[in-house]
Amino acid sequence: MAMTVEIRDNKLCIEIDLEKPTPSSSGKTLVVASTHGNAVTSVMIDGKPVTIGLNAYIKK
Repeated sequence: MAMTVEIRDNKLCIEIDLEKPTPSSSGKTLVVASTHGNAVTSVMIDGKPVTIGLNAYIKK
C-alpha cells in the first residue's frame, strides 16, 4: 500500500493506491483501498504527526 499525504491550500490531500477488490472481514463489502489500520504520516500539524485510518470500499 503506497500512500502520500500532504497539506495543500489548507487541505489534507491523501493519495493511496487502489487494490484489487477484496472481501472485507464481514464479507459485506469489497475493499478497494486501505491503510489496514492506523498509519502515522510525515505530515505535521502543531508539531505532531497526522495519523490516518482509511478504508475505501464498494458494496457487493
